[in-house]
Formats: sequence, C-alpha cells, structure tokens
Amino acid sequence: MLMLMKVKLALVAGALAAPVLTSVLTSAPAHDPDLTLRLSSVTFSYRAAGDFSRNGKPVAGPLRDVRLAADLVIMESLVTAGEYAACADDGACPRVPLPDARDVPIVGVSWHDASAYAAWISQRTGVMYRLPTDEEWTLAAAENARDEVLPLVDPADPAQAWIARYEAESARSRPNEAAPRPIGTFGTNSNGLLDIGGNVWEWTNSCFIRASLDDGRERITNTNCGVRVVEGAHRTYMTDFIRDPRSGGCATGIPPTNLGFRLVVEPSPSVVSGLARNVTKLLRRT
Repeated sequence: MLMLMKVKLALVAGALAAPVLTSVLTSAPAHDPDLTLRLSSVTFSYRAAGDFSRNGKPVAGPLRDVRLAADLVIMESLVTAGEYAACADDGACPRVPLPDARDVPIVGVSWHDASAYAAWISQRTGVMYRLPTDEEWTLAAAENARDEVLPLVDPADPAQAWIARYEAESARSRPNEAAPRPIGTFGTNSNGLLDIGGNVWEWTNSCFIRASLDDGRERITNTNCGVRVVEGAHRTYMTDFIRDPRSGGCATGIPPTNLGFRLVVEPSPSVVSGLARNVTKLLRRT
C-alpha cells in the first residue's frame, strides 16, 4: 500500500533556530512548489513506452513489473503560471504567454522550458528538482494512468488496432475545457496528486524509443531524445520544442489540450534537509 507523506518546514524565530518538521494541512496553497508527496517505492505494472514491433508488425509495449530504486517525492500540483512567471522575471526561463490568473497551471511550455524551470528552482532552493520519468509519472498517477495495450481487432491488419485506440481516445477528449482551470479543478487521485488526467498534460523526461521484440527478446533499435513522452488522458510523444501541441508534433492519438508539468525531487539521503532549505528560502523571499 502506498504511503503518502506531506512535509512542510516552519522557521522558528531566532537566527540559530532549526527548522521544525510539521504536517501540512491547509496552511500552504496547493500550488506551492514545496508542497510535495512522498510515495513509497512499491512494485507496479508498467506498459513500456515507445514503438514496439514483432516480425515487422506493430505490437503493444511489454507489460512489466517495475519498482523504483527509491521512494518518489513529487509535487502535489502542477507548476502554476505565477511560479513560472517568477522564473521568467529572474531571466532563467523563456517568456511564454501568461494568463491573467496566476493560480492556474502554466501551459504552452516546451520540454526545454520545463527543464529550465527545474534548473532554476533547484538553484534557488538547493533541492535537485527534475521532470519525472514516465515510470515515475505512472506510479504517481495510479488509477489515472492508462494502459497503452493495443486492442485486439484484426491480427492480419495491425493498423486497425491503432485506429481503434485513436477512436477510443477521441471519445474521452474534453473539447469544451480548453482553457487551463484553477488548481484542484479535476480533483485528487488515490495518491493525493491534484489534476492528474485533467486538461493539462504533463511532460516527462523519458525519451522516445523504437524496439524489436523478435526472438523473444527486446532490442532497442533507436532512441530519440528530441521526442519526449507526454502523459495525460493517454500517453503520447511530443517533439521537445513544441509549446502548443494542437499546432503539430503529436506522434500518436489525439493531441493534448495543453502542455504543462510538475516536478520530482531527485532521490538522495538529504531530501528532507533539502526541503528545509527550500522552505526557508521561499519564506525569506516573502
């Protein structure tokens, strides 16, 4: 059973006072970047991302039992427009069009933009943030992660399976919810993450691969890190410089409505002490 832990650290008055670990209730806004969840490393089912073939015909990626090397510390909510604006104002993130409301997820950002924000917040806080891998996102998404198995339609014509999945994805789309909505609009999943599978899709760090499953073994034939895995209502693949997925760049399925991101903390023994420095610096700026 996944164990969830929300952590926040409060400053104690006095220059020599040490930060005190306290439970997060409702004192911090949901979009605060130091509001994170710790998910225990457990074994879970994961459908490998990429294009897989057997005997020259497309097949679903292998389904694996995966266990992360360490617990996963991930932002509860997506990075907001206000948070990204602070990075842009500091000259560390490319400027992108911003909505009037700052409590909505930042969208219209490329993988490079998201990575720039991760580098900036890491430098400002002393905690190493990065985009999640697709495996990490799947663990965090829990019931909101969709299995990418191809439907059985006509074994003699594999293209029919791709068409059937496209039609199923189209039926799940929400065309009337194009604008990003305030944090929390799409609810909380069983791991405590907000807005997973809403109308903002999320960049991951995972590269697109092609692999052969011939002769009962998996062989990667191509790795393209100019294309990254994107997760949301379904999994897809986007060129890393794309900001508006509706203008092109979607490799499979319906294009995402919006592209945003949330970050994870790089696993290390000093995660908790790093979070203390994070909160200390954030509070000193207020």
